[in-house]
Amino acid sequence: MTASSSVDLSQPKLPPQNLEAEQSVLGAILLDNAAMPKAMELLVEDDFYRTAHKKVFQAMLELADTGEVIDHITLTERLKARKEIEAVGGAAYLAELVQMVPSSANIRYHCKIVRDKAVARQLISTSTEVLTRGYEGTASIDDLLDFAERSVFSIAQGKLERSFSPISQVIKESLDVIDKLSKRKEHVTGVPTGYYDLDDITAGLQASDLIVVAGRPSMGKTSLALGFATHAAIHANTVVGIFSLEMSKPQIVLRMLSSEARVDSHALRTGKLQKEDWWRLAEAAGRLEQAPIYIDDTGGITVQQMRGKARRLKAEKGLDLLIVDYLQLMQGRSDSESRQQEISDISRSLKALAKELNVPVVALSQLSRAVEARKPPIPMLADLRESGAIEQDADVVMFIYREDVYDQNSERKGIADIIVSKHRNGPIGKKELFFQDRYAKFESLDLRES
Repeated sequence: MTASSSVDLSQPKLPPQNLEAEQSVLGAILLDNAAMPKAMELLVEDDFYRTAHKKVFQAMLELADTGEVIDHITLTERLKARKEIEAVGGAAYLAELVQMVPSSANIRYHCKIVRDKAVARQLISTSTEVLTRGYEGTASIDDLLDFAERSVFSIAQGKLERSFSPISQVIKESLDVIDKLSKRKEHVTGVPTGYYDLDDITAGLQASDLIVVAGRPSMGKTSLALGFATHAAIHANTVVGIFSLEMSKPQIVLRMLSSEARVDSHALRTGKLQKEDWWRLAEAAGRLEQAPIYIDDTGGITVQQMRGKARRLKAEKGLDLLIVDYLQLMQGRSDSESRQQEISDISRSLKALAKELNVPVVALSQLSRAVEARKPPIPMLADLRESGAIEQDADVVMFIYREDVYDQNSERKGIADIIVSKHRNGPIGKKELFFQDRYAKFESLDLRES
């Protein structure tokens, strides 16, 4: 019999907790206010098991937020104002808390004990919910696995979902972000794309945003996305995850090498390189080898599989940017009534993933032939409506349009219009980039190779 099977789950058990550690944390704060920032860094009120301790810690947080001293008198008055002084055991119990600890020296150790017990309780609660759903049998296995993995991941990240946050807390956090941004010299506040003209509109790729890059085939969607990835990873040390559903890992890497080394992609694929190509290739390979880029080329990946892999990548390596190439090749829910509904589910799930992981998700999207019925065939938001809820779910929609794809004699040969048609939190507009076809590389017009 294993250790796990020897536990009798039929008997009620007291949840994991350490009341002495909880008392020590609260007593240390009363003894030395310098302990409060350490406690705030490691704990939230729900980490305390005893309800009275939750209330005391919440009152301490309120005092800290207003810059007041936290001692026996101020804490008592705050709890009286909240009409909770009797519920916590009265002023006498607060006096006992101070007497329980000789100093605040072990505050971090005691906080860790409280936090560990809270995590154990959360795991038990999650496991119970998984058991319940499993026995009910109403959810699909994929949904059940996704729920279990998402819940455990949230616990591991210390980001358990809470139903509501007071606006006072959100305002304080928002003002802190604004203050930090105001002190930055550069205008890019998100992940830099490497194309400063584009960053003028977006200020970079923003965390929790779903960014859709759409266009007809051969417009350069993959090239643009890989440009985002290589610049962010090499120059901003950004951890990038790439889900390539159309191309294999070696094909993706060959594209990156061609672009980064400025070596003709056909020559690279055939091995017909010039002598000067080799040293550029070696330098580019060295830069890419050190770049924190992770590639998954699972074909026909499901939403659940992608979420699970992205969560694990974030937990193990960190994750700052996720790229999906491309959206229509993903598999949605098996019970979708139509392909349009399936695409809508995929789009909604990608937005939820961006929000859950707090990273920008760049999803490439193929446009249908209907675009080419217009003259000129410049894409617009209406072209996304055939693909379900993509337009609605996306925070940013960029279209790529190259006139020379349709007219090889165009006076705008090599010029690509990057059309930002939707920007939930900022301006829209059009920027021009230059497309180096032989390297499958976009670059700013004034940086193009002569």
